Amino acid sequence: MPGAIAILIVLFLLPVVVVMSFAVIAAVLGQLLYTDGEARNEGSELLDLNV
Repeated sequence: MPGAIAILIVLFLLPVVVVMSFAVIAAVLGQLLYTDGEARNEGSELLDLNV
């Protein structure tokens, strides 16, 4: 019986952990790409329009 409970807990928690880890990866990648874009286009008047 304890094994079945452990399997149910893993089956319910595993998708949540996977989705949250991908959300963190997406946030980090988005921030890195945003700062890279600002650094590459420094001094451009188009950055003022991108609010």
